[in-house]
Amino acid sequence: MWEQIRSNQIKSALLIIVMAALLLAIGYVIGMYFFDSAVGGLIIAFIVWGFMALISYFQGDSILLSMAKARKVGPDEAPRLYNVVEEMKIAAGLPVMPAVYIIDDPSPNAFATGRSPEKASIAVTTGLLQTLNRDELQGVVGHELGHIKNRDILFMITASVMLGSIVMLAWYASRFMMFGGFASGGRRSSSKDNGGGAVQAIILVVGLVLMIIAPIAAQLIYFAVSRKREYLADASSALYTRYPEGLASALEKISQAPQALKSANQATAPMYIINPLHKEGRAATDLTSTHPPISERVRILRAMAGGAGWSNYEAAYESVKKGNQLFSKNQTATAGVVGIRAATAPSSEEKELTADKAARSREASDVMLKVNQYRTVDCECGTRWKIPPGFTGDSIQCTRCGRTLKV
Repeated sequence: MWEQIRSNQIKSALLIIVMAALLLAIGYVIGMYFFDSAVGGLIIAFIVWGFMALISYFQGDSILLSMAKARKVGPDEAPRLYNVVEEMKIAAGLPVMPAVYIIDDPSPNAFATGRSPEKASIAVTTGLLQTLNRDELQGVVGHELGHIKNRDILFMITASVMLGSIVMLAWYASRFMMFGGFASGGRRSSSKDNGGGAVQAIILVVGLVLMIIAPIAAQLIYFAVSRKREYLADASSALYTRYPEGLASALEKISQAPQALKSANQATAPMYIINPLHKEGRAATDLTSTHPPISERVRILRAMAGGAGWSNYEAAYESVKKGNQLFSKNQTATAGVVGIRAATAPSSEEKELTADKAARSREASDVMLKVNQYRTVDCECGTRWKIPPGFTGDSIQCTRCGRTLKV
């Protein structure tokens, strides 16, 4: 496992270097075209990247959670979810319990964020709590903690900042070149000989081509690495839970949900366990998808009949992907044998949640009521009243049966 993570980090560093080279190339062209010196453009590129990197490193997780409208919960507000996260934290060997957040959205999904295993968070939607049983919830949480354990989150933040810097510089520079730069370029050329004008024209053409190609190349690199990391997180989940079927079943349920995730956008989509912006059929063929096809991920997990370890996932991956490799032979050769456990015997509470959709909806609703500091009062007639935090009275009247209820 550690060998794979280390290999992953080396590849990530190389890809970051490639993206940095594209960023510096854009800075070079900007400097040569607008300042007749590469230094000015390189300084601009570095300032843009440095500013965005500092914000993302220190505030990236808070920004993502705020964009998702996530609310922090504890064991009192969401006991089942918190307990599952705690179990998977132990199984993953994380040094610190991740902060747990809830997103009030009927679309089932989840994501993890944070710059290190010591400072990480996991967020799930209320729709996920309504849809999944305990084994499936463990599978999803295990996947997200796999991202944290494998340090995928820091890479995603770094790569997305680099990508954002490339796109931003390329967009503004190309507009200035096409609409504002011709006049100034022409004035500079008029004071020089024909050779200088030819050089300026070449820089303009090369610059415009680079402005178009660089963001596309950087984005394709980003997407390709994102897909690889989803497979690794799936393998991590199978290892932590020792029950690959839990995640496989969860992925199927999440992919079949009819609702769109309201708070997701192009910037946050790669963070979720399933791309919230694509339907399964489109994601399976779209080269710009950050996630592998759900059907393929499910087939790999269900092909892990011999065990739940790295070598079992690799064998299943090669079978489904027709010989392609995810891990190296050295990495799988040193992996220990991990057996698949039986499905969890549900408790009486879990039986109710599994059998009764209304009970799962009630659980998710109760979580949000506690988070928003609502109080509940149950009437003997079966009605449950939700008391807002600003209510100052000491009693209410049930409009269904007429009883007076103490608050």
